[in-house]
Amino acid sequence: MTIYDAIAQMRKITKAGGTFSFTFMSYSITRDSTQGIVEVHHARLRPRGRVEHNQYAELQEEYINVNTGEPRRFWHCCLLSLNGQSLTFTAE
Repeated sequence: MTIYDAIAQMRKITKAGGTFSFTFMSYSITRDSTQGIVEVHHARLRPRGRVEHNQYAELQEEYINVNTGEPRRFWHCCLLSLNGQSLTFTAE
């Protein structure tokens, strides 16, 4: 599964009212740092941010951690797995 396949699956699951688990490598562009791998057990996607409010909106996905109620986001390129399935990275 590629990053794009995983995001499409996340959208489908969210639209159906379900939740998914996923992992990603954290990264803060303002701090230029990471806190390592983040594991989210129950999440749903939120509407994507708008470029007017976040210049990186097209490179990030917004989600809500259903367990904590926290609205968060992750960088597409930092996505590692979806529902226990690791992503594949291919050069095109």
